[in-house]
Amino acid sequence: MPYTRRDLELAFVIDASGSIYEGETALQRQSYVDALQHRRILHGISAGFLGKIADAYIEFAADGCTRMSVGWTNISGTNAVAAFGARIEALPYLPCLSGNAVADALQFAIQSMKRNRFEGTRQVIDISSDSPYTLGLTLSEVCARVVADGTTINAMALDRPEMPGLNDYFHRYVIGGPGAYYMEVKDHSSFTSAILKKPFMKIATAPKTFIEALR
Repeated sequence: MPYTRRDLELAFVIDASGSIYEGETALQRQSYVDALQHRRILHGISAGFLGKIADAYIEFAADGCTRMSVGWTNISGTNAVAAFGARIEALPYLPCLSGNAVADALQFAIQSMKRNRFEGTRQVIDISSDSPYTLGLTLSEVCARVVADGTTINAMALDRPEMPGLNDYFHRYVIGGPGAYYMEVKDHSSFTSAILKKPFMKIATAPKTFIEALR
């Protein structure tokens, strides 16, 4: 099956472990929905070379708990963004206790990118969590493979007083690839504003080889 070209393949990888209670899960989901519908994000999408991206919403927790909550979807305008957001809002609360398999979630995301029907000029994974890697696959090995594959890993650390070194952890061991960055969210009420500050929707100009391939 031929691939559909897009400016960006973007996977949101969201912490849904036991430390994220139901209200916080709903808040994270709503924050992404609100951010995606913001004029700044919509403009970022439309300003791309193709004006279209592919997006997926993945939730993770313990080993074996990573799930494709909203599958890879074409995002190309207000209606598509609204429909994608409605699917996120409709998700049930499905907590999975016992640890954070961060590496497993990243591996799941990159494998889903390889299997989807899209081909982006860039591939980006945005992961948000309030806990470090605690079990599952080896984080350093997975991150190295993802970055070597040309994919960027960005991270957003949700503040937990009992884990004061979480930001440094994500900065040192998780993020990587072209233009990678991390952000700290001091409290869950600031989640939406933090997402809007993230430059993930700044769609890069298509490389020359990609433009030529479209001719």
